[in-house]
Amino acid sequence: MDCRMRPVVEVDVITRDGFYGRGAAPTGTSVGSYESFVMRDNDPKHFNGMSVYRAVELIKSFVGPALIGMDVLDQQGIDHRMIELDGTENKSKLGGNTIYSVSVACARAAAASLKTDLYRYFAGKEITQLPLPTFNTINGGHSERLPMTIQEFTFSPYGARSMTEAIEMASVVFRRVGEVIGRFRGDGVAEMGHAYGWSAPTCDPEVAMALLHEAVVSLGFEDKIAYAIDCASSSQYNSITKTYLYNNRQIDRDEMIGRIKELTEKYNFLYVEDILDENDWEGFSRAVKELTRTIVVGDDLIVTNSNRLRLAYERHAAEGFIFKPNQIGTITEAMESCRFAKDHDMLVIPSTRGGGVVDDIVMELAVAIQAPAVKNSAPRGGERIYSLNCLYRASDDYPNAKLFDFSTVARFLHR
Repeated sequence: MDCRMRPVVEVDVITRDGFYGRGAAPTGTSVGSYESFVMRDNDPKHFNGMSVYRAVELIKSFVGPALIGMDVLDQQGIDHRMIELDGTENKSKLGGNTIYSVSVACARAAAASLKTDLYRYFAGKEITQLPLPTFNTINGGHSERLPMTIQEFTFSPYGARSMTEAIEMASVVFRRVGEVIGRFRGDGVAEMGHAYGWSAPTCDPEVAMALLHEAVVSLGFEDKIAYAIDCASSSQYNSITKTYLYNNRQIDRDEMIGRIKELTEKYNFLYVEDILDENDWEGFSRAVKELTRTIVVGDDLIVTNSNRLRLAYERHAAEGFIFKPNQIGTITEAMESCRFAKDHDMLVIPSTRGGGVVDDIVMELAVAIQAPAVKNSAPRGGERIYSLNCLYRASDDYPNAKLFDFSTVARFLHR
């Protein structure tokens, strides 16, 4: 079961020498339409249609027998074998969740067979840089009762000198945001949102940002903390009117860009995610030109797909992407996207998923690729704390590794 009590496929891979790895595919809450297919049984008699018995049987009867005898250290060979077995563009025959669970289990088994940690296995070299954690603190989006259409209001302690300091700052800020929201509501209450953060107490994004900033300033952290937002605009887009719901009214693409630009001019933003609909390549290109004080990144626009990432680069439609390996369905394909981004100076931000699992591999991959930042979600909830502890362990294992220096890329410091 994932953190939302939805069934997931969990796979054990056992090597001839008795080493094993375990993997499960998380699923998102806000899911791009170009992500790999999630196979569920759609049988209302079981888990409200969310069961994955068919995927389990496919692994037992089809995928497993096809992989037995392969070298567990050959991640590319294993992943490409499963891609061939599926034969579809979005992995709809076997299911992206089916394939990805096996891919993760093989990776963990490979690391175990070498008696090493997963991030050491994938890094293949000394880790000198650790990713900066970011924290989704005020939750909006289509899942909330209030029509707050911005899905995530996030802060990041980019001025922290160590992982320990960054996480301690996160804990303090997160609690203070809850207090500020309670005072704003007038009843002292801050409700938990759908992503473990605080539920937005307003439908106005400008007010939500003001509350978050108030909490940061009250702690004296305004020179050490910057912000990010996930607009998740595809979920708020009306394809008939070509407008977006924003603060209780419909606005067009140009006004959407303008509203977000105003926020980035008023506050220090590291990045802005999914500012427009996932099919609006022209609009994203315009946003990149307009938002000169921050970095425009794509999630639903890219879905960790190297072909879509290449198109975004060629069209100047994004300056980075959210790295979610389950979106594409194999670790190999996800790492191909990562390599393309790094080769072309694009930001890579690994992220947990809304429907996460406790031992999600993404934080270990983030350490291995020495990503500049990661999306941890809010600092509470078992699978979220697991990801933070993964970063803690990495900082202990590599005491000379430094947090990524965002002063080299943060636009608000140079514009």
